[in-house]
Amino acid sequence: MKLQLFAIGRLRRGPEKALVDDYLDRFAKTGRGLGLPPVAIVEIDAKGAGMAAEGELLAKALPVGAVTVMLDERGAQLSSPAFAARLGGWRDRAEDVTFVIGGADGLDPAIRDRADLAISFGTMVWPHMLVRVMLAEQLYRAASILAGGPYHRA
Repeated sequence: MKLQLFAIGRLRRGPEKALVDDYLDRFAKTGRGLGLPPVAIVEIDAKGAGMAAEGELLAKALPVGAVTVMLDERGAQLSSPAFAARLGGWRDRAEDVTFVIGGADGLDPAIRDRADLAISFGTMVWPHMLVRVMLAEQLYRAASILAGGPYHRA
């Protein structure tokens, strides 16, 4: 199993990067004993090329055969336990999973159509850099749930 996060734009040094790094480090440590690999981050620098150009770059970069999970405001809103169950299922079926976060304008419809699953962190629109933080935190929370840890309180 491989876990990858494809994101438009580079996350520069700062509080968002520190949070992403911290949560993904926690995920790697918690997930190791659960058969979950660390998350590899692939940043695609489109330099303001626009949604369509970003979509083309993503289409070329995304691995073939992986479960593709798009972060999109129109996606399903999963509870943390439901997200953990999905992650555990992918792990149990030894499926590679690719999470995709678009740029400031979101994801091009052509790339959104390739999603096996689209998830949303609520009906509000979030800055794409914060979505990385939120995804990293939810991955750590999912690993904690799968480990039976106290991180999630229902």
